[in-house]
Amino acid sequence: MAKKGSCSSYLFAPFFLFLFSKTTVLAMAQNNKTTPFHVGLVLDFDAWYGKLQLSCIEIALSDFYASKSNYKTRLVLHKRNSPLDVVVTASAALDLIKNVQVQAIIGPESSMQANFLINLGQKAQVPIISYSATSPSLTSIRSTYFIRAAQNGSSQVKAISAIIQAFGWREVVPIYVQNEYGEGVIPYLSDALQEVDARIPYRAVISPTATDDQIATELYKLKGMQTQVFILHMSPSLGLRIFNKAKEIGMMEAGYAWIMTDGMTNRFSSINSSGVKNMQGVLGIKTYYPNSKKLESFRVRWKRKFQQDNPTVQDVKLDVFGLWAYDAAWALAMAAEKVGAKNFSFGKANTSGNSSNTDLERFGVSQNGPQLVKELAGTNFKGISGEFNLFNGQLQSSTFEIVNVFGSGEKPIGFWTPQNGLQRNLNLKKTSKYSTSNASLGSIIWPGDTTSAPKGWQIPTLDRKLRILVPVKQGFLEFVNVTYDTRTNKTTVNGGYCISIFESVIKLLPYAVPYELIPYARPDGSAAGNYNDLVNEVYLKKYDAAVGDITIRANRSLYVDFTLPYTESGVSMIVPIKDNKSKNAWVFLKPLTWDLWVTIGFFFIFIGFVIWVLEHRINEDFRGPPHHQIGTSFWFSFSTMVFAHRERVVSNLARFVVIIWCFMVLILTQSYTASLTSLLTVQQLQPTVTDVNLLLKNREYVAYLSGSFVLGILKQLGFQDDRLVTYDTPEELHQLFQNGSNKHGISAAFDETPYMKLFLAKYCSKYTMIEPTFKADGFAFVFPNGSPLARDVSRAILNVTEGNKMKEIEKMFNNQASCADPNSVVSPNSLSLESFWGLFLIVGVASTLALLIFAAMFLYEHKDIFSQLDPEASLWRKFCVMLRIYDKKDLNSFTFKKGELNTFPPSPSVYSNNTELHNVFEEQIGTPSTEHGGFSHSDCSPIGREMESDIEITERPRPHEIA
Repeated sequence: MAKKGSCSSYLFAPFFLFLFSKTTVLAMAQNNKTTPFHVGLVLDFDAWYGKLQLSCIEIALSDFYASKSNYKTRLVLHKRNSPLDVVVTASAALDLIKNVQVQAIIGPESSMQANFLINLGQKAQVPIISYSATSPSLTSIRSTYFIRAAQNGSSQVKAISAIIQAFGWREVVPIYVQNEYGEGVIPYLSDALQEVDARIPYRAVISPTATDDQIATELYKLKGMQTQVFILHMSPSLGLRIFNKAKEIGMMEAGYAWIMTDGMTNRFSSINSSGVKNMQGVLGIKTYYPNSKKLESFRVRWKRKFQQDNPTVQDVKLDVFGLWAYDAAWALAMAAEKVGAKNFSFGKANTSGNSSNTDLERFGVSQNGPQLVKELAGTNFKGISGEFNLFNGQLQSSTFEIVNVFGSGEKPIGFWTPQNGLQRNLNLKKTSKYSTSNASLGSIIWPGDTTSAPKGWQIPTLDRKLRILVPVKQGFLEFVNVTYDTRTNKTTVNGGYCISIFESVIKLLPYAVPYELIPYARPDGSAAGNYNDLVNEVYLKKYDAAVGDITIRANRSLYVDFTLPYTESGVSMIVPIKDNKSKNAWVFLKPLTWDLWVTIGFFFIFIGFVIWVLEHRINEDFRGPPHHQIGTSFWFSFSTMVFAHRERVVSNLARFVVIIWCFMVLILTQSYTASLTSLLTVQQLQPTVTDVNLLLKNREYVAYLSGSFVLGILKQLGFQDDRLVTYDTPEELHQLFQNGSNKHGISAAFDETPYMKLFLAKYCSKYTMIEPTFKADGFAFVFPNGSPLARDVSRAILNVTEGNKMKEIEKMFNNQASCADPNSVVSPNSLSLESFWGLFLIVGVASTLALLIFAAMFLYEHKDIFSQLDPEASLWRKFCVMLRIYDKKDLNSFTFKKGELNTFPPSPSVYSNNTELHNVFEEQIGTPSTEHGGFSHSDCSPIGREMESDIEITERPRPHEIA
C-alpha cells in the first residue's frame, strides 16, 4: 500500500508543478499591471541642494517598491526646475496641475514659494508636500492640502530661550532676513524670550538683496548698542556674509555671543572652510535625528548615486533636509497605495465659462485629493530621520542638538528636550526637574577664543554725538528753558520739563547715546522759526532729533517719526469763573433732583396707605368718615418727616413698616439738610462761558499761544482773524482775561492741555477748564523717518511715564500741589435717585411684604365665608363681601375687648332659622353706620342685597360668646 501511494504521488507531481507554474505566471502578469500615480517635483535642480534632494527622493522610491513589489501603484515623477523665484515656481506648479494633472507636488524649497503654492493646491485639491519650508506663518493659511514633512520653525524657540536663560542674558537682538522665512518665527521667539524675562531692544532686519555696505551699516548700528547677544535667523548664504562683515568690524571678539537657528545649522556641512573660520565660537540649534544602521546604509548608497549623477559637484554632504525628502517620498508612496489603484484623473475644469478666465481659473480639480490628504495625515512609520508622524499637517519632533562651531567643524555640547530642558547627554525619559543651567552643557569656546561666557552687554562707544534740536520759547519756560546771554552772545538750554523727561528716557535705553542739545535760535537768541520749521529741519536730516513741547500732528508725521506722547493730549478752553451769589426763592428745591422729589412723594402716599390698611380694623385713630381716614393716613406719613406723628400704631406689622420708614426718612432729611446748607453757604463758582457757539455768536475775542497749531483749529470752528489774539506768556494771558473782551481783552483762551494746566496752577480759583476738549496727541520727541531710536525711545518713555520718575519731574516743574483745584469749588451736584434707590427698595419690599402677610392672615381668618356664598357668585361679589367684612371693626382685637366685650354680637351659628341668620348677616356685613365710617350698599351695587340671602355662615361660636 505504501509503495502504491508513493507511486501515485509521483504520477501527480508533474501536473501540480505545471499548475503552479501557470498560476505564478498569471500572478506575475497581474502584478505587472500597475497604475501610475503622477507626482510633480518642483525643485531648483541647478543648485547643489536641489540635486541632493532629488537623489534622496529617487532612492526612496527605489527602496520602497523593491520592498513592496506587490503594490498596485507606482509614483511617476515629473520634474520642473524652479529657482528661488515665486513666479517661476507658480508657473511650474500650474503647468503640472493643468497639463500633467499630477496628484501631488513635492516641493518647493523656500517658504516664500510655498506661500503661493499652498493656495494653488487648495484650489485644485492637490496636496503640496514640502520638507524644507519651515516658516510658522505658513500654518496660518490653514490649508488641509499643505503637508509639511519638516519641523515647524517655531519649535526651536524654546530651546533658544533656554540657552538665553541659562547664561542670564536679559537682552537679545534677533537678526533675520526680511521675507516669509525670516519674519515668520520672530513673534514666537519674542514670546519665548518674554517667558524667560528677556527682552528684545532692537530687531535687525536684513533684506535678501542687501549689499555688503548695507549689512555693514546695520552691524555698526548693532555695535553701538549695549546688547551683544545676537540670534541669527536666515539662509546660510546670507548668514555667511553677515559673519564675514561681523568679523571685519570686530563683532566676533570676546564679549559677543552669537546663536544660529536651525536654518543655518542644519546645513552647516555645506559651509566651506573660509566661512567656518569666520564663525568661531558661534552656538547653533540643530535638528536631532538618531543614527541607525538603515541610515548608515542609506548614506553609502546616496553618496555613490550622487557622485554618479553629479560628477562635477564636490564636497556635498547629506543633511536633514535630504532625510526628510526621503521620508516624504516614502510617505507619499504609502498614501498612494492606500488610496487604491484607480483612474487618477481630474474633474471638471474650475471655470465659470467666461472666455476671459486666466490659467489660474482654468484647471481641473483632483478627484482623489481629499482621500490622499486623509491617508497622508494618518501616515506613521519609522523613517531614516526617526519617527515620521504627521500631526496637524506637519512633522512632529521635540529634540534639538546644541552645537558649538570650533576649529574646522561643529562640536556637540548638549541637547534640549521639552521634558528635561538642557542636558549634556540625551535622555528621552522624563526627569524630575526641568534644567535651565549652563552646567548641563559641555565646554564652550566663545568668540575671541575664550571659555568665559559673555555677560551680554557693554557700554558702546560711538564716533559722534547726536545733534538734538530744542525750540526757543518766550513763555512757559517750565517746559523748555532756553536763555540768551547778551555778554557772550550764546544761547543755551537750561533744562525744563521736556528736557528732564528726555534725559530720563535716554538713561533707560539699553545702550549709550551721547548727545548735545542745540537751541533752534538765531544769533540774537530769538526763535529761528515756528514748530513746523523745526520739524522740517529734522526731516531734512540736518539734525538727528528734536526735543521739546512738540505736538504730534498728522501733517508732521508725514515727514518724521514721533515717539509715543509723554503728556496728556487735547486742546482745552479756559474761561474765567465767578461766584454765582444769586439765591432765588426756589433754591430749596435744588438739593434734590426732580425724579427723587417725585419718588419721595409717591412713597409718602404709599406708606400712608399701607399703615391705614394695617390699622383700619383695630385702631380707632384710622377709622371714621372717609375724608377723615384719608387725612389721617397722609398726616401720619408726612408727619414722620419731622417725627411729629401723634397717632399710635398697634399692629406689629405696621410698627415694622414704620421703623424702616422712619430710618429712611432720617437719612433723607439729613442728606437734604447738608445739601441745602452747602448751596446757601459755600461759594459757588461758575464759568462765565460754557459754549464755544456762544463765543462765536457774540463775536467774543479769544486767545491762543503764539505760533501754535491751535490757530488752525480756531479757524475751522469759525473764528474770524479780527477776533483772534495771541499771547506768549501766562502773565500776558492773565492780563488779557483781566481786560475782558470789551476792553481789548479776551473772553476765552484755547491751547493744549499741558499749557492750560500750568496756567491754572499759577492762578488759583480764577479760571477753569471746560468742555469741549479738541483732539490732539500730546508732546513727543521727533526723529527722522525710519530711525530705530524712535522705537527704543518710545519703549523707554513708557517706563518713565509708568514709574515714579514721572511724578518726581511733574512735582519739580508744577506747583499745582500748593494750589487748590479750581474745579473743586464749583457748586455741588443735586442729590439724585441713584444715591437712594437701595433705601427705597428696602422700604418698598418691607411694606409690600407686610401687606401680603396681613392679606393672608385676613383671608385665612374668614375662609369660612366663602363656603356660605353661592358657588356661582362672581369674583366681584366675593371681593365686595370681603371688603365689607374688612371695613368692620375686628372685635377680637385686644384694642376692643376691654370696652366692647359685653356688646359683641353672638356668632351666627347659634341661630336656628334663616330669619335670625339674615339678621346676624345684616349686622355683620350689612350696611355699616356712618359712625364707623364704613361702606354703604351702593359701594357694591352690582350685587345688591340678593347676595346676602345666599350666604350661610357656618362659623362656630367664639368662646367668649358662648360664655
